Amino acid sequence: MDDSVENDWTEDSEAAETAHATSTEHRPAWQSVLLVLTCTLAMILSTASSVGLTIFYPVIGSDLAVREELLQWLASAFSLSSGCFLLLFGRLADLYGRKKLYVGGTLYLGILHLGCGFARNATTLFVLRGLQGLGAAAFIPACIGILAHAFPPSRARSVAFATFSAGAPLGGAVGTQIGAVLTQYTKSSWRSSFYLLAGISLLCAIGGLLLIDADLPSTEPNRRVDWIGAFLVTVGLVFVVFALSEGSLASKGWKTGYIIALLIVGVLFITLFIGWQHHLEKRQSEPDNRRPPPLMKLSMWRRAKGKFAVVQVIAFLQWSSFLTWSFWSQLYYENYVKLSPVHTAVRLLPMTVAGLACNVFVMFVVSRMPLVVLISSGTLLASLAGLLFAIIQPSAPYWAYGFPSAILSVCGADFVFASGTLFIAKVSLPHEQSLAGGLFQTLTRVGTAFGLAISTIAFDAIASKSESEAGAPLEAYKAAQWTAFGFAMFCTLLAVVFLRGVGPVGTDERRKDGDLEDSPGNETVAVEGEKELEA
Repeated sequence: MDDSVENDWTEDSEAAETAHATSTEHRPAWQSVLLVLTCTLAMILSTASSVGLTIFYPVIGSDLAVREELLQWLASAFSLSSGCFLLLFGRLADLYGRKKLYVGGTLYLGILHLGCGFARNATTLFVLRGLQGLGAAAFIPACIGILAHAFPPSRARSVAFATFSAGAPLGGAVGTQIGAVLTQYTKSSWRSSFYLLAGISLLCAIGGLLLIDADLPSTEPNRRVDWIGAFLVTVGLVFVVFALSEGSLASKGWKTGYIIALLIVGVLFITLFIGWQHHLEKRQSEPDNRRPPPLMKLSMWRRAKGKFAVVQVIAFLQWSSFLTWSFWSQLYYENYVKLSPVHTAVRLLPMTVAGLACNVFVMFVVSRMPLVVLISSGTLLASLAGLLFAIIQPSAPYWAYGFPSAILSVCGADFVFASGTLFIAKVSLPHEQSLAGGLFQTLTRVGTAFGLAISTIAFDAIASKSESEAGAPLEAYKAAQWTAFGFAMFCTLLAVVFLRGVGPVGTDERRKDGDLEDSPGNETVAVEGEKELEA
């Protein structure tokens, strides 16, 4: 191992350990609990803002005269902006302060939620939804870095990350169940939900100011920001995700000229970004180097013998599956079965309960169960949710298809998020925690838009053949759910093939310090210039 690399790692590790010791020694237990709850509330806010609001999209469509096929933009616009800026904001959080990004992001999101509540036309609402994503892009990677800094590898860290992950199903409940009640029983209808989220945003900001540890200076010797890389990746992602989201809605579909052009230009920008990152990383070892460090080290993807990359790809595809199931199941209930928002929310309520149960389960087993078992079992169960809706019979009782599907749908997302974030934190350097978390979140956000785009193609392919004026046929909703099934099954295949041998990613405090061996065939942590899991 190169001496300079080893020294850099040692200095970063010692600084991180000192910071951990100082923060945990002087923080009372009640403050640690409130810190975790503050970050969890931010996750609730992000999820409710992103996917929880889909319950009243049909009401918005009716109120503001938005066509059904355009409703996906209310979700995709948020995911587009948040997914495209997570890397940059994750890097800024690591460099200039995670607390600053957290407080600023939550306040910003709250202000725009108020704006959405007062929006009087669809164009204004679409623009505000797109701008909202920047707030979540600021505070979600900051949360991951905050928790990784506040809790060194221990049982407490596993509990903290599992609790943080539980914010996702709770956010779905806030947006779906509470949103449905507010939409149906308040005078302001769907606007009331935006007002509620504005209040939650303010509460998050206050909690962050009072409870999050003060930002410490970055331990990196080179603290410059790779603005060229940030520009390339952001523009590339915007073009690609926009083209994916708009392709099926354009006048000539995927054959539309500007859709093809945006896809090509987007891929070109991302390719240039990868090449630029390789160039910057290669130059970092030169003594007279004056260039900034890369926004994203390409070597990160090779960590843990490539398993870092596999976990990221699984996160991307699993969110494609989960958001596809969630979006089209709600439209099925409201537009095909003709249920009210409240009745739809009741049918989706088991998702919240199952999601909380999944995160509690992960909390107890993440330090004992191999990562491959956690992820493959979660994604396999999630695939069954899509399968049940793909073969659903409207005449059958809710308990036959809808209820088990709602329970199974969250297994993949919650198992992958909780164990995946722990894995990412475990193989990342101390000064990379928010960036690595931002990368993980970037792929989940882009996966959201990707899943909605592909499932919309499947939906439209069937719906376009129907001559009925009563709405899309049942087969169109089933086609969309088949894509959810396919995404989740592919995740299962990836996990089984490429994650074999990875041991538990949580830390069991019952083990002796330094004893990292789990069982025969599992992996242990090693440092070879970068934190890796080696078989």
